[in-house]
Amino acid sequence: MSDIVSRLERVLNPRSVAVVGDKRAMGYFWLRNMSTFKGKLYSVQIDPNEIPGILELGVSNYAGLLDIPDEIDYVVCAVPRPVAPRIVADCVAKKVGGVSLFTSGFAETGEEEGIRLQEQTASTAREGGLILIGPNCMGIYNRRLGVRQAMDQPSGDEGDVGFIAHSGTHAINFSLLGAAHGVKISKSVSAGNCAVVTPADYLEYMAQDAETKVIGMYLEGMQEGRRFFDILKRTTPLKPVVVWKGGAFEGGRRAMFSHTGALATSSTAWQALTKQCGVISVDSLDEMVDVMKALLFAKPATGRRMGLVALTGGQSVVITDAFERAGLDVPLLSDRSYAELSTFFDVIGGSYRNPLDAGGTLGFGAVPENLARMLRVLDADERIDAVAVEVSPRMMSRRMPGAQSPVDWLPDMLAAHKERSTKPLFAILHPMDLEAFAAQERQKYVERGIPTFSGFDQVARAFAKVVEYRRFVAEMSQ
Repeated sequence: MSDIVSRLERVLNPRSVAVVGDKRAMGYFWLRNMSTFKGKLYSVQIDPNEIPGILELGVSNYAGLLDIPDEIDYVVCAVPRPVAPRIVADCVAKKVGGVSLFTSGFAETGEEEGIRLQEQTASTAREGGLILIGPNCMGIYNRRLGVRQAMDQPSGDEGDVGFIAHSGTHAINFSLLGAAHGVKISKSVSAGNCAVVTPADYLEYMAQDAETKVIGMYLEGMQEGRRFFDILKRTTPLKPVVVWKGGAFEGGRRAMFSHTGALATSSTAWQALTKQCGVISVDSLDEMVDVMKALLFAKPATGRRMGLVALTGGQSVVITDAFERAGLDVPLLSDRSYAELSTFFDVIGGSYRNPLDAGGTLGFGAVPENLARMLRVLDADERIDAVAVEVSPRMMSRRMPGAQSPVDWLPDMLAAHKERSTKPLFAILHPMDLEAFAAQERQKYVERGIPTFSGFDQVARAFAKVVEYRRFVAEMSQ
């Protein structure tokens, strides 16, 4: 383990935090972000017009870092660019664990002065043994400790997903979208320009962090390429690594350089190297969250054969297309399964070849028991490796006049099946369920640990990529 990686432990798990340069014009953004921090919080501000507002927040203010009568593990620096080198020097003198520079205008500008100032601050940090995150970044997020990059990030409970991003926006958005789907952050870093600490350092830290079970990354460029891929090779057999690579096209590569000053890498070379390392590659924030759900909440499997349950004939066609388009199989079931299905399945308005067109069967009789029986049949069938079920409480309610609403029984029934089954189970919310209703329903499944998706293609792509990863790990262990 490198020296930087060992020192990251103190920074990413701080007991004390100081915010330098927060002010009213920013709404005391950083101090409010840290209002949930469980440790000691301090402010550094010399403008007398700003100090009353800081004190109103209940935060002690000091004229300088060296005046704070306590050890400081983590500093957020939000001062103008010319002042940043002096603050970094104070951090070294104070023996601070690490500092994140929210301040931008450094090497990402391409200007001589910005490049000079970045090198000056980086040199001071390196010589002083200081962890410098950024510049041009949103710093760290530790959900358990309440250290936040934004005021709407959840805090107070534990998570198990580490996230590393060149972009502060993507780091924050992942934490928020992920939380809505049950994907909780352990530790997240908005890395910015990576003047001192590189993605390879953060990855090496996350690889050994006991709290982190899965690692996600948004990368715009590459530093320490050989070391980065060596760490990836060591990490993926132990923990999944999901990477969203920015700058896939020429326009994106231009935007990437002006964003964080990152240098582009060949898309072909990148894809080849990450595949060799067992990385799960995704193309968007939504796909990142989908893959995380499949990794965290579905039982592990290496088989590609799907058992599918749809609510109508038309949906049966497109759900099959979606899974086969993703490289998965939708096989015929065993004779034993067909014999069992024939005892209760209503073939008027339905079919049970695979996928099971269950609309007719779910429209009459003991509805919860019928769906439970379908799932038990698929679970017992040796030709099936995983199961995906289309759910639509509204549609099912229309087909079951007078019956107990699926809103009440469906989440618990699927949770009970997941508990007793060894096969991955996925739920797909029907598109007719409007987003506000779907979001409300989704929480019931999130609370029960059932991975829920907004469409057939989304779950098919996510599961296909997870299967490939599981097969990679299985081959590596042979």
